[in-house]
Amino acid sequence: MHATAYPRTVPASGDCLICDKHAAADPGIEVWRDGMVYVGHLPATPTAYLGHLFVEPLEHRPGLADLSTEQGSAVGRAIQRASATLRAAGHDHVYAFVFGDRVPHLHVHLIGRYPDAPTEYRGTRVDEWPEAPRGDTSAVAAYVARLRDLWVADEST
Repeated sequence: MHATAYPRTVPASGDCLICDKHAAADPGIEVWRDGMVYVGHLPATPTAYLGHLFVEPLEHRPGLADLSTEQGSAVGRAIQRASATLRAAGHDHVYAFVFGDRVPHLHVHLIGRYPDAPTEYRGTRVDEWPEAPRGDTSAVAAYVARLRDLWVADEST
């Protein structure tokens, strides 16, 4: 599934970093995708918090209100499955954030909290915990491979 090329939908105004990412299909960060939704890990630049995922529609859509009912359902199912997968990987809670104004392509951040994270590093500061597991490109790829192995099946199909 990860080597499959999917059509790219780019906004008329120019290129989109997220559309480009989908077209590149980097197996080191891509956890899962189907015909409508992409789930990937934050790339290491030079390191990344292990457990920071993005859920994004494959079709270029700026925000939640711009999704069709079918796209909204697909994004919602992917959020649920990715969250359950992060919990299966050992995170005790998964935060969801939507910050859509810097890159005009919907991307929902899912960030897993580690069980031993101090209280002051919860919520929007979860990835600021200095002792949180982080990794370089190879560690992120290994973590992504583990998430693929743990990927929680969609019970609605």
